[in-house]
Amino acid sequence: MSKLKAIVKKVRVIILLAFLLFAVIAINPNPWQEGVAIRGVEKNSSAYLAGIENPSPNSPPRSREVIRSMNDMPIRNEADYYEFIQGLEPNQTIRITTNRDTYRLTARPELAVTVLNETEQKIVEELIQENRTVNGTVITENRTVQKYVDVPKTETEVIGTQDIGLSIYEAPTTNIRKGLDLQGGTRVILAPENKITSQEMNVVISNLKERLNTYGLSDIIVKEVGDLEGNSYILVEIAGANEEEVKDLISRQGKFEAKIDNETVFRGGDDIKSVSTTGTRAGLDPQGYGRYQEGWTCRFYFVITLSPNAAERQAEATKDLDVITENGESYLSKKLELYLDNNLVDALNIQADLKGKEITEPQITGGGSGKTKQEAEQDCLKSMKRLQTILITGSLPVKLEVVQTEGVSPVLGKEFVKNAILIALVAIAAVAIVIFIRFRRWEVSVPVTFTMLSEIILMLGFAALVGWNIDIAAIAGIIVAAGTGVDDQIVIADEVLRGKTDVTYNWKQKLKKAFFIIMGAYITTMVAMAPLLVAGAGMVRGFALTTMAGVTFGVFVTRPAFAAIIEQLLKK
Repeated sequence: MSKLKAIVKKVRVIILLAFLLFAVIAINPNPWQEGVAIRGVEKNSSAYLAGIENPSPNSPPRSREVIRSMNDMPIRNEADYYEFIQGLEPNQTIRITTNRDTYRLTARPELAVTVLNETEQKIVEELIQENRTVNGTVITENRTVQKYVDVPKTETEVIGTQDIGLSIYEAPTTNIRKGLDLQGGTRVILAPENKITSQEMNVVISNLKERLNTYGLSDIIVKEVGDLEGNSYILVEIAGANEEEVKDLISRQGKFEAKIDNETVFRGGDDIKSVSTTGTRAGLDPQGYGRYQEGWTCRFYFVITLSPNAAERQAEATKDLDVITENGESYLSKKLELYLDNNLVDALNIQADLKGKEITEPQITGGGSGKTKQEAEQDCLKSMKRLQTILITGSLPVKLEVVQTEGVSPVLGKEFVKNAILIALVAIAAVAIVIFIRFRRWEVSVPVTFTMLSEIILMLGFAALVGWNIDIAAIAGIIVAAGTGVDDQIVIADEVLRGKTDVTYNWKQKLKKAFFIIMGAYITTMVAMAPLLVAGAGMVRGFALTTMAGVTFGVFVTRPAFAAIIEQLLKK
């Protein structure tokens, strides 16, 4: 007991204990945590309109909003959440209680629209311009008029319930961020097609982040990485996302142009002031369904608001066009052609009464297809969402090529975490036994085990504090750092115990000699890891960073404390 008191009073041991306390606070463990955390909220979904917000990608895991119950049904895990969601009825009211607030929302019905072989009259609005004299001055005003048109009759059927728009995962029990290898998701490495400046790279990264956020994805990492040859890459990591969907979204340059007679009238980005995504100004066109031999087609529409300059360019491009009348409808001789990444995606007729007019709210349309009607609708909605995202965020300044893509199943990630924890405990126990067999002294084996555990806790605390992801590479780095720590502790123990037969050395000289060897190994490790840290992309960089942080903690915090502990335990 007296030796334990003496150990606790040692300055180097006090420093270690203080670091351990800060690490535990940063990790903030709560193994009894229940519920599901909100990973993302889809824009314009029921959950979004109810006021549930997307979490910040940089927020600590334990600060995420956690769902506790839904309609008073306890939500303890993902299975409880999905069981509740599957039982929802159309237009059912849902009360979601979280650790922050209570929200009320309504489950939207999933509709199927069938086009009948009948017609009906509907009132449609049309924008016209008319001249009016005010105080002797002729001014032109826009006026909306209503008229009756014959349209195919449709029948709407409720076929299910729409998703409420939440992406969830098991509520985190610590602030340690798991990499994609451990929680599932998609990792993509992109390369610019041409050399770009650092300013252009910043624009690309900012645009990608905005594009992914607009698409409804969170828990994203977008950063620049490089190699030893000076090539620049962009690393994108997204938790819980579909690989093909993400790859398609971020690899497209997203250059959107609307042309009339080969003349660009507006582009995605600055020319687009707003994009309608819900309500009567966006959705599937009831008259846009078609049946063909291999399946179905359908069409979507949404309204955009143009800048005054873009509207002026459109008026200039249409003022000299001829008017063509077909089947009782009058159109201009040239169409509004929509191009995405230089590929024609649609061509829209321009009504004759819009000739030379500055239209600020044109309607954009497109289509989708599938083997079944439902598949066609899903493909159509997916295409609409992607096009809306690109119109909102604008195009990238350079085309990106996919160098590498990797998808990880969350099921495999959970199994890996369990196995990694089990193997770590077995390895620590094995090291302790081997050390005891080597020295035959518990005064050496127990401090070695304590120091190993301390180094692991310090590295995990540091990772939680700086928001650094723990993945397979990081775990490998932790193993390397802990392994070098055991080597150094054996060197210290050997030097101390050798002194029993060599009276020329005092304790300070013994430890000084041991730490001379340790510092040499530390510098060698840091020099070896530096190129990987600077030039590594993806997993290699994580391995280097973890190893360097681990050996730094070991040399300056845990190993001096270990030396102080065994010095006190072995002294007579």
